[in-house]
Amino acid sequence: MPEGKIVKALSGFYYVLHNEELTQCRGRGVFRKNKITPLVGDEVVFQAENDLEGYILEVKERKNELVRPPIANVDQAILVFSAVEPDFSTVLLDRFLVLVEFNHIEPLICITKMDLATANQKQKIAEFAEQYKTAGYEVILTSSETEAGIKELNPHVQNKISVFAGQSGVGKSSLLNVLRPGLELKTNDISSHLGRGKHTTRHVELIKIGNGLIADTPGFSSLEFNNIDAEDLTACFPELQLASKNCKFRGCLHVTEPKCGVKQEVDSGGIPAYRYKHYLDFLQEIKDRKPRY
Repeated sequence: MPEGKIVKALSGFYYVLHNEELTQCRGRGVFRKNKITPLVGDEVVFQAENDLEGYILEVKERKNELVRPPIANVDQAILVFSAVEPDFSTVLLDRFLVLVEFNHIEPLICITKMDLATANQKQKIAEFAEQYKTAGYEVILTSSETEAGIKELNPHVQNKISVFAGQSGVGKSSLLNVLRPGLELKTNDISSHLGRGKHTTRHVELIKIGNGLIADTPGFSSLEFNNIDAEDLTACFPELQLASKNCKFRGCLHVTEPKCGVKQEVDSGGIPAYRYKHYLDFLQEIKDRKPRY
């Protein structure tokens, strides 16, 4: 039986890429019975009724999966945030980073619309970029208008499945249009009334960029830490995880414990205060979460 990758899911159909050709497939009824939902990114075994139609018979084991957006086997999450319109938000970026780190997906931070930023805004963004780089993250500053940073970004998307993530209106579709000229994805201007963008992507689809695949998604519709426990959170902040090796007590949550390596690093300026504050806020949110039964 042929095997391929689901690159698009729409209206109950799954479009499987095999030998550079797409086959429109439906899932077998056994998937519903076993509560298996094929996802974009899945490696599958399928049976082709003809050149255009077929059925998915088996979904191969996944290395990871996201629920919102629904996608599997992601190598990298490109977190797209704008310098302005909407303004850059460290708390929202850190929320995305925690979710990505928890799912063991490699993050890359991409800050767009640098051409619209004032000199002061550019300086502030550059400072944030250096702080995130110090924490261990790759950060690329880009502009879809001037194409600044595009040559730097392009090698990072090759030979990988990447997912574009970020709030609406930051320019994800515009960035994809520059990475692959002729793609012509629909884009919308940001709403001046709401201060945020309108969603232009309605479904998950893997788009070929050179030797890589990028998922243009409707965005993360849930940014809650439903599956993350308090003990998991430190590992989602790389610089906190590193500093925690100097904590006196195993299982230290870096709140009120004595001789805490993380708090010492914050006090010395080695960890930015806002990163530590976001950690504490997220930790409290997790602790306040209603118990699951």
